[in-house]
Amino acid sequence: MSEKSGSGPSGFDRRAFMAGAAGSALVPMAARAAAQDANVSAASDPALPVDVTLRVNGKDKRLHIDARTTVLDALREHLKLTGSKKGCDHGQCGACTVLIDDRRVVSCLTLALAAEGQEITTIEGLATDDHLHPMQQAFVDNDAFQCGYCTPGQIMSAVACVKEGHAGSEADIREYMSGNICRCAAYPNIVAAVKQAAPEIMKG
Repeated sequence: MSEKSGSGPSGFDRRAFMAGAAGSALVPMAARAAAQDANVSAASDPALPVDVTLRVNGKDKRLHIDARTTVLDALREHLKLTGSKKGCDHGQCGACTVLIDDRRVVSCLTLALAAEGQEITTIEGLATDDHLHPMQQAFVDNDAFQCGYCTPGQIMSAVACVKEGHAGSEADIREYMSGNICRCAAYPNIVAAVKQAAPEIMKG
């Protein structure tokens, strides 16, 4: 064998030895990398359930849920708080509106994990003892609903509308309540209800 091949008089091929050594060294490294990737994939697998604590209507609720669970499904399916309604499930109708840290949020598009550590208020959390919230009472007084399906979301959005300072005129109310759709077209009564409740809410 010629010296160009890297072989000595003994027939030992240095190039073949180095190539074989490098290849054998890469095997355990590749195996370790594959194992690490598998662990990362398992840890981040969204199909695996996770523990989450949601603060809902002033109480902490521990849940073991799919990481992809929305606030709406956590409320309805896991906590049995069915006041928040599933309408379009695309964040376009407002039926699922809840308050998170006093901000109105469409709960069908909000992950439960993203709401951890924040205060979630649902329609069930507005009334105190046997007394309706002023906005709930105003909706009753003004017949601001027909079928009632959108009403929980309307009321939650209306409370936020007032607290945001957008209930100064009928035009403002209509504009800032426009994200909540009423298929029964009870809009004039809804506006009247918001106007009635606004002064009492602002006092509180």
